[in-house]
Amino acid sequence: MQKRLAFKMKLKPGGKAEYKKRHDELWPDLHKLLKETGLSEYSIFFDEETHILFAFQKQVGDQGSQDLGKTEIVQRWWEYMADIMETNPDNSPVSTSLEEVFFME
Repeated sequence: MQKRLAFKMKLKPGGKAEYKKRHDELWPDLHKLLKETGLSEYSIFFDEETHILFAFQKQVGDQGSQDLGKTEIVQRWWEYMADIMETNPDNSPVSTSLEEVFFME
């Protein structure tokens, strides 16, 4: 069964261009891991006014991108991104799951 997941994170002021650049150059091994985990249609949107990043992804299975924090590559990615995002002490992005309240196919 495929699920739709959404969550938000926060970018530090002035980090938009670098965030986009780093994601445009997403590491191939990380991309492969995300696909192998069952993720598809992973999009991230940016709100210039609030610096909020809104992420959406489709997931098959029980693991989403937010569940991969024990893998070495994800930990390296978090460390790589920590200078431009609000993070937890382990460098994971501060993120909040969002509840779907409407869907139209």
